[in-house]
Amino acid sequence: MDKEQEEIQFLGFFGIIKESINIVPAWRKIFSQISLALIFPLSFIYLAHIQISQSLFTNIVRDESILDRIPRGTPTYDKISDILSSEWTVFMLFKIGYFIFFLVLALLSTSAVVYTIACIYTAKDIAFKKIMSVVPKVWKRLIVTFLWNFVIIFGYHIAAILVFFVFMTLIPPGVFSGAVLFILFMVYLVGFVYISVIWHLASVVSVLEESYGLNAMIKSQDLIKGKAGVSMVIFVIHNFCFFGIQMAFEWFVVLGNGGGLVLRIGYGMLCLALLSMLILFGLIVQTIIYFICKSYHHENIDKSSLADHLEVYLGEYVPLKSKDVQLEHFDV
Repeated sequence: MDKEQEEIQFLGFFGIIKESINIVPAWRKIFSQISLALIFPLSFIYLAHIQISQSLFTNIVRDESILDRIPRGTPTYDKISDILSSEWTVFMLFKIGYFIFFLVLALLSTSAVVYTIACIYTAKDIAFKKIMSVVPKVWKRLIVTFLWNFVIIFGYHIAAILVFFVFMTLIPPGVFSGAVLFILFMVYLVGFVYISVIWHLASVVSVLEESYGLNAMIKSQDLIKGKAGVSMVIFVIHNFCFFGIQMAFEWFVVLGNGGGLVLRIGYGMLCLALLSMLILFGLIVQTIIYFICKSYHHENIDKSSLADHLEVYLGEYVPLKSKDVQLEHFDV
């Protein structure tokens, strides 16, 4: 964040990537501490859940296959049926527990990285203990924003399903209908990516400003105008990398195609390291995009005022207030 705020509005795809990469070596210690405390456990839980889910689901499929070959009403059938019910219960409870822990760690990681980048931007002294004392109070705001995003995404998918259902019901199969269906699917994907980008930016808004929840989503939608294209491209590439690491972990570790136990452990550790770095990089990028969007719309954030609002006062996190800090327009 060496550039002045008036300058960063001109950063494009490669400029954002370069700025995000350059910030890590300069603050290696604090980012290493955040990664070890939050991002590494987050990555470990995600990869471990893939391995455990595969193991649990394999047992379920095996027992369902056995059950199909046993006559109903026999003692063996009842016994296998009870085992299968227990396995499904364990599987669902595991999924719920995983989702809760993953969500908490994801929101805590977001809070920590966003707060750290803001401190770097304002040239404040950064201490890991200070960050960890602020983070648990900030992440509660992120929960509200996440819930609103969940509602919006849920409504978006319901609307998309209805559109696809009506189209497939009214239009007979053919080359024309196939082409239109493909176009509709591409529009759906673009809309989903756009909403996801708004949510990521809204997470930064929720940490640094007084807005959170639906208000943060609305503010994020206004901020992303003019930078939506580059933000969506970065989001898609980031998720392709995420998907690639997941596929590599499933192929080499979960399915055992990586060789013996030692090699599988090695591949697992490599995937864990890559995923941790990717998550950290993604959080840094979305925070930098926030400052770029503010600059693009000529909304100057006064560094001294932002620094005051990042302080912990009597153990309370004080968000950035719009009335005195957030929207100071500068002339260009």
